[in-house]
Amino acid sequence: MSQELLRKQAAPYKLGKGESYMSPKQLLHFRKILEGMKIELGQDIDRTVHTMQDEATIFADPNDRASQESDMALELRNRDRERKLIKKIEETIAKIDTGDYGYCDSCGIEIGMKRLEARPTAILCIDCKTLDEIREKQMAK
Repeated sequence: MSQELLRKQAAPYKLGKGESYMSPKQLLHFRKILEGMKIELGQDIDRTVHTMQDEATIFADPNDRASQESDMALELRNRDRERKLIKKIEETIAKIDTGDYGYCDSCGIEIGMKRLEARPTAILCIDCKTLDEIREKQMAK
């Protein structure tokens, strides 16, 4: 998806000697990644809307009509997920602005550069995320 493409374009951050965690250079690096993701997702959403408007055809065959409606419903679901991701990206950029980016929302420790490179919108460290997933599995049973 778009995150994979963006990660290919943005080289991983090279930590400088003696550089502190979440230095201004690091924050700028992640801001660029997040803003690029946001722009790309917005373009995908716009492109889908235009494509759906162009392809809106009334089919005489009920099977063709059902297939088209199913395809459109799937596209709309995907775009809704992308809209939610855009909201999360905006929240993450706000965390950069307030100086809270890169720290776990649950325990307050550093999330880690490698985790943030893999998922720039991460809000939990790997330990807290693991515990969160375990709780989800237990609640689902």
